[in-house]
Amino acid sequence: MKSTQLLIRTGLIGAILAITEPALATQAHSAPEGLYAHQLAHIFFIISMGVLTYWLRERKLVQAVGWRHIQYSALFFILWNVDAFFVHLVEEQLALIDIQRVGLWEINITSTANSPVLLWLYYAAKLDHLLCVPALLFLFFGLRRLLKDAETQTTRTVPP
Repeated sequence: MKSTQLLIRTGLIGAILAITEPALATQAHSAPEGLYAHQLAHIFFIISMGVLTYWLRERKLVQAVGWRHIQYSALFFILWNVDAFFVHLVEEQLALIDIQRVGLWEINITSTANSPVLLWLYYAAKLDHLLCVPALLFLFFGLRRLLKDAETQTTRTVPP
């Protein structure tokens, strides 16, 4: 690549990054219908992953490594959805948690029920990426293994 093209591309990327707005890591739901639909989606996802796990085990597909990884993914997705449901419930529906921005990198989390246990549970539950990332990784590894197994099966059945 020519140095002029590199300079132009670097300048464009820098300009795009300079004019962007901060992307907040939370999603607001319009009250109350948006939150109800969102909570129902979490319940539907939990049930769907439960049914997937059941059928994977019932049909004994989990004996294959790829399907076993997908089963683990479904289990982590169930945990992630239960966690997210809990966070939405205590923060937005029951209003047991109050969050106030103190500064650019600082917030104040208080419990309207004056419960330090609830505060710690809420804080731990907000670390939902510790459940979602493994779910996505197990899904990726499971699908990759199934693809590899399918390619191996195809090469075995094709005569030389």
